[in-house]
Amino acid sequence: MGKLYIVGTPIGNLEDITFRALKILEKADLIFTEDKRVTLKLINHYNLGKKELFTFNEANASKLIEKAITLIKIHEVTALVSDAGMPVISDPGSSLIEECWKEDIEIDIAPGPSAVTTALALSGFVASRFVFLGFLPRDKKLRRLLREINEKEIKSTIVFFESPNRIIKTLKEIKDHLGNVDLFVGREMTKLHQELFRGNVEEALAFFESKEIVKGELTVVISSTK
Repeated sequence: MGKLYIVGTPIGNLEDITFRALKILEKADLIFTEDKRVTLKLINHYNLGKKELFTFNEANASKLIEKAITLIKIHEVTALVSDAGMPVISDPGSSLIEECWKEDIEIDIAPGPSAVTTALALSGFVASRFVFLGFLPRDKKLRRLLREINEKEIKSTIVFFESPNRIIKTLKEIKDHLGNVDLFVGREMTKLHQELFRGNVEEALAFFESKEIVKGELTVVISSTK
């Protein structure tokens, strides 16, 4: 029976990968990937050789779980990667790991970068206790979530991902429901056009509204509001 490795990959800068992760990817018979083009860029950059790639993402994970398990069993070494960072963290993969446990398939991990911990460290906010919300819901569900955070007096730092086209709207909702809290926004972290912001919500709104367009991936950290 084969073995599955969960492999952390860079969140931006391709040099942010461990030696062990590279060794595993080099010997892997099969790599489960969200997007073959993204994974090929990493494979080619490090000359890891020709690899069999299997697309396993949010759109098809539930349909392909049985096939994925079969493929792991017939390959000696299978690696699971996401487009960026650690698999499973706001990425597909938890159902696959769960099924591997049920099937007694051996699992190992080569940990790597995470946008969550990277943003927490950069923010300077207390990170010994935090809540990760992934990608926030929209509209009414977002407002309900923020009201719950306020009413329950969450005493933890809060981390979430946001898209560039929604950041201004989300900041306005945060101001309306949590007040003018302090926060950090990391855009395109570790990449060429990295941009880091820290201040209160009003300052963040002024900062992003002054831009003609906001591009790239955003990770937001809200300082404990209580």
